[in-house]
Amino acid sequence: MTGLNGLEVWLTGTRAELDAATAVLTAAGHLVQRGTRHALTGTDAGRYRLYLRLNIATTATRTAREPNTGGGALIDLDTARAHRRPA
Repeated sequence: MTGLNGLEVWLTGTRAELDAATAVLTAAGHLVQRGTRHALTGTDAGRYRLYLRLNIATTATRTAREPNTGGGALIDLDTARAHRRPA
């Protein structure tokens, strides 16, 4: 298992969007630092900027040599092409 240590994220959105994004990111890992919300101005009035730093655990990705354990069926393309009807 590897991890993303010190992942830095700048979020921009409404208060509700920032709360939702922070909740999801925190659930995925550990919140190390949360900055202060800064109100944006001009055409972005009503939106805020927020800085987060997180540690998120990740798992190694599956390699091509490992069997497909996703539950889906594999298609034999040669057989499918041989039985294909012309359009």
